[in-house]
Amino acid sequence: MTVSAVVVTYNRLPMLKEVIEALQNSETKVDNIIVVDNNSKEDTQEYLTSLGDAIRYVRLKENIGGSGGFNKGIRYFMEETTDDYVWLMDDDTVPTPTALTELVNAAKKINNQFGFLASDVRWTDNSRALMNLPSPKKRFHKISLHATELEPLRNATFVSVMFSREIVANIGLPITEFFIWGDDIEYTERSARVLPGYMVPTSRVIHKMANNIASNVSLDTINRVPRYFYAFRNQMYFSRQRGFLLYMRTHLKVLYEIFRVFLNHKPNMRLRLKMIVKGTVTGWFFRPKVEFAKNKKINH
Repeated sequence: MTVSAVVVTYNRLPMLKEVIEALQNSETKVDNIIVVDNNSKEDTQEYLTSLGDAIRYVRLKENIGGSGGFNKGIRYFMEETTDDYVWLMDDDTVPTPTALTELVNAAKKINNQFGFLASDVRWTDNSRALMNLPSPKKRFHKISLHATELEPLRNATFVSVMFSREIVANIGLPITEFFIWGDDIEYTERSARVLPGYMVPTSRVIHKMANNIASNVSLDTINRVPRYFYAFRNQMYFSRQRGFLLYMRTHLKVLYEIFRVFLNHKPNMRLRLKMIVKGTVTGWFFRPKVEFAKNKKINH
């Protein structure tokens, strides 16, 4: 079984170097390292170009966000390689040497009958990364830090998640129009409608975020608040795919987020509220297109 790793990067060269080095030192060989560069500055371009054939370098003409980057990376995997699996990660995700080994072993264990396989994402102090907490399929179930068996999930983030070529051919590509936030939840839920998704607790990666905090529009720094437009817009779209009752429940969560803005009373409350309302209302009418890639392996 062969694996392409897809890393999406944007102006984080020191971290990117660490990620590529970790991939190159993986216990199980990564057959292709595909780096999608969202039009980073020249230092990133020069470094990636200097690696030559060690990686497959996809430089984009403009920054189309993480969603667009993963769309292009998976398309490249489908159309330019014949590998069996695609393994996705951000440019601040450092896989442990055995992370891929454990994912591949899990795939074999369940005879490749999976929609997605996700790693256990830890922060630098070995606690769970709050932005990537697992979402167990069984409600109110908490996955132990010491778990070793596969855990069924409802969805997962693109911080170390693996898909088979067959699943990608079936469900298409991540939605570019999402730009950021929610593309991974939507995509893993799309795949889980075909086959179950699982967390592989023995597959560990380190998500080297500056701080181990979850997204929260009521508390986040003001320079990040405009990004929440995408979070609420995209959430409206993918919650609609879950069915009417869950779609309605998402609206209750929006009301709760508005309440938290008033409760926490952080600066620029008006902007925080604007992003919630604007994103939610735009999401009611958001109908992005799902693209499909050609499958090189069929014609190989």
